[in-house]
Amino acid sequence: MKMDKGLTRREAMQGLLGAALIAATPLSAYTEQKQKGTTAWPAEAVRNLPRPQPLNEGWRFHRGELEGASAGDFSDASWRTVTVPHDWSIEDGVAQPQSMPGTVWALGDKPVRVGPFDMYESAGQTATGWTVGGVGWYRRTFEMPEVPAGGKVELQFEGVYMNSDVWINGAHLGNHPYGYTEFAYDLTQHLKPGKNTIAVKVNNAGRNSRWYSGSGIFRKVWLRMKGELSIPEYGVFVWTQSATADAAQIKVESTVENRASTPRKVRVAVRLVDDQGVPSASSTQGMTIPANASAVASLPLQVQHPRLWSSERPQLYRVEVVVEDGTKVVDAASVSTGIRTVEIDAAHGLRINGENVKLRGGCVHNDNGPIGTACIPRAEERRLEILKANGYNAVRTSHAPPSRNFLDACDRLGMLVIDEAFDGWEQEKNPDDYHLFFNEWSHRDLENMILRDRNHPCVILWSIGNEMKERAEPRGVEIGKGLAAVAHKVDPTRRVTAAICEPYDHPKQTWEDMQPAFTYLDVAGYNYRLDKYESDHAKYPDRVMVGTESYPGAVYQIWDFIERSSWVIGDFVWTAADYMGESGLGFTALRNGPGRAAGLQGYPWFNSYCGDIDLIGNKKPQSYFRDIVWRRSKIEMAVQRPIPAGWSERLGDWSWSDELRSWSWYGFEGTPLKVRVYTRATRVKLLLNGKEIGTQELKPSDGLKTEFAVPYSPGELKAIAYEGDIETSSIAFATTGQPHHLVLTPDRRRLITDGDDLGYVMVTVVDEAGRPVPDAVVPVSFTVEGAGELMAVGNANPKDVTSFQQPHRDTYHGVCLAVVRPRGAAGKIVIRAQSPGLQGGTAELESASS
Repeated sequence: MKMDKGLTRREAMQGLLGAALIAATPLSAYTEQKQKGTTAWPAEAVRNLPRPQPLNEGWRFHRGELEGASAGDFSDASWRTVTVPHDWSIEDGVAQPQSMPGTVWALGDKPVRVGPFDMYESAGQTATGWTVGGVGWYRRTFEMPEVPAGGKVELQFEGVYMNSDVWINGAHLGNHPYGYTEFAYDLTQHLKPGKNTIAVKVNNAGRNSRWYSGSGIFRKVWLRMKGELSIPEYGVFVWTQSATADAAQIKVESTVENRASTPRKVRVAVRLVDDQGVPSASSTQGMTIPANASAVASLPLQVQHPRLWSSERPQLYRVEVVVEDGTKVVDAASVSTGIRTVEIDAAHGLRINGENVKLRGGCVHNDNGPIGTACIPRAEERRLEILKANGYNAVRTSHAPPSRNFLDACDRLGMLVIDEAFDGWEQEKNPDDYHLFFNEWSHRDLENMILRDRNHPCVILWSIGNEMKERAEPRGVEIGKGLAAVAHKVDPTRRVTAAICEPYDHPKQTWEDMQPAFTYLDVAGYNYRLDKYESDHAKYPDRVMVGTESYPGAVYQIWDFIERSSWVIGDFVWTAADYMGESGLGFTALRNGPGRAAGLQGYPWFNSYCGDIDLIGNKKPQSYFRDIVWRRSKIEMAVQRPIPAGWSERLGDWSWSDELRSWSWYGFEGTPLKVRVYTRATRVKLLLNGKEIGTQELKPSDGLKTEFAVPYSPGELKAIAYEGDIETSSIAFATTGQPHHLVLTPDRRRLITDGDDLGYVMVTVVDEAGRPVPDAVVPVSFTVEGAGELMAVGNANPKDVTSFQQPHRDTYHGVCLAVVRPRGAAGKIVIRAQSPGLQGGTAELESASS
């Protein structure tokens, strides 16, 4: 299809107007409509409506305070050009001389500033992974768009972290404090013919987050043109009233605004279109809209033999709405949706379309590892693909609203979502956090989140907060009831939850003192309180519970309880994937005797390291154990890294033992190594080079784990699982040779040149036979040629404080990652990786316009 200059294919599909999709009805459907005597959909008229224009390219950026930068005639010629979404905190920074006079670049043998990390200038320190926020300025000039008669032009930001002020041609439009909700300004009265200039000041100063937030305009920006009669942003609400395999009843509400000084009569038409573009149902309604007011059309849709949306079968439809003033189409909107019902009660648990579902969930933060928080749609999609492939069917967006792209991907992939609004309420967790703005902004921000996200079939619960300090106090109960009321008013179809923790911040209180916090919740969120599920159920038998956070090491005990308890609908481990900030939460350390273990969570730890999936998208040991618990695998095995004599391993609550899927331990010949086997089988036999090392019986109290002590000798280590005398499964590790060459493995070979796509290329160190060398650490350098550029590099090492943007990175556990972004015209992209003393590797990608 032909698109406006600057409007990418994916953006055209994602925009609310969605003209290309609205016009996608096949010829056969038009023929069928004519045969039934109905009016064909006004595809051509819809196509000619103004489209939203992306404002993502060509921004000028300056990092730091600057006087006069809001003025329309300010010269920004010396500023560098960036593309949004943009996160300046992930970028390489410059050390500030005042930090350590005379020793700016070194602290002993530790660098003070490398890449984005600075242990002195970082206000958040461990919380934000030693990265630096501060103040940043953005400016962009654009030509005045054509404004429809009686209409308006809106400037919309999908997310700016945080505390942003926006100007147009020097006129201040407003301030938006929260970094995770969308906001828009009416530009109409400030526009002038020719060039217009937007200025944005972003103030991410002080200690305002408990994790890595990133900094800047980290989600997309749009210009939206609306006529005198129009559907506002978030103006279409779709929900399923009832659904079976035979028929579904859907309700569509469409708000229409009238900016005219006289009442207007309009006709609102809606149709439901399946993923092949074939209409499945339609409805129309006429109504009169008062002057300078809005009205809501309520349109029912009857669907025969619907394809129901579920986690296993995420079937999507599109709802397309047209507003006609007489015979003229004046506006249109298009939203993706799924037909599904959700029921929740203590007696039967969670049912989707009448089928019982247990939430195999994980908490996820906002960043995408080496690219930071810059919301590139492919990065959001890849993260969810990895979680889905590893058994997850649900995520909790801890502790803030996610991007549109994240939820779009959840819809497509079948990932259920607890959509969370806030990390705290009135009482602070950090001195500069959202508590400063909560009273003025919380209801608006919650309403904004729900209006934006309520059409997503993936969203099953709204969360109004996480471990709020005042959660059970009288004021906290008042706040919670107010937020729950907002959620139920904006979306009466979903339940409300929040994450409630033990009274660690109130030492004199008990768990029973927390019970008032559950009075304003439809579903009780429990953080780390497996021990209270059974006793609380006895006291409150109608309470529905969900584990909103849990420890990785408790997964078997938790899941065993969930499978036999209808009132607990699932669990969300902390966390599904590693994230930046909360540095070293999942630490492992060595202790010599009774003394304190050294080097736990301070610099250079920068990522959490508590996730099932590491920072670049690979499985960690706890993920393999979770495969056993969730019955996705019959046997798994790991070997603990050798520990020096006299030392012991120290783990935190969110930690997992430092173990590898490896039998390559050069230099430890004869040393007894701990070999752990995970299985649901009743007996395990362990063999080394074909010789039996031992056999162990597993009891229910063993928690699906058994352990062997095996003196290291190169060769093959093999574990065999039995039920009685019948072998059910086996797993083997072979000793590999020395690092020999690099293998490059792209996640996909074909990329789209629309600004939304990325190529993830994993680099693996292998021996001469092509087998991965599990613990190889080698330096890798990258070059990219052709129609792409190197956007980021990374590894999973939680203490490797080096640049994410320079073309080199060490491997960790034998792998590292390069992220490639298509640039310019379509064509071939060649990425090469080299390491001293090893044979290099090459991967070829192809970028295309569609």
